[in-house]
Amino acid sequence: MASKELIDSLNEALARELQVCIQYMWQHVMVKGPYADEFSNAFRRIALQEMIHAELIGERVDYLGGIPATVPAEITIGGDATQMLQVDRKAEEEAIEMYRRIIEMAEAEKDYTTKRLFEQILADEEDHHNTFRTLLGE
Repeated sequence: MASKELIDSLNEALARELQVCIQYMWQHVMVKGPYADEFSNAFRRIALQEMIHAELIGERVDYLGGIPATVPAEITIGGDATQMLQVDRKAEEEAIEMYRRIIEMAEAEKDYTTKRLFEQILADEEDHHNTFRTLLGE
């Protein structure tokens, strides 16, 4: 069905999605400052979207014969709101790069379902990246 390399990459993506679910949700709870309400809402909205991504990736790993990852990648909350947003912007940049590689791998293996799934998730990640850049004033 799918190569071990592709399944391992999907599990790496799943671990990252679990990471940011937790990271963004706790930032939603912990953010302080004059724009805390706006930032908190963005963190919560994106955390919930990342949770859906984790579910979809886990289902795909299972379908392909793998065992879905259960341990998140390293979680980094950050200190103040600006640090949180900078950490999150970087996490989204890394996810974008990883998901582009997964799309290429899936294409090479003629796994068009995984390719389409990650194209959809990639679009969401680019939107999250844009949200964090915008909140940083970039």
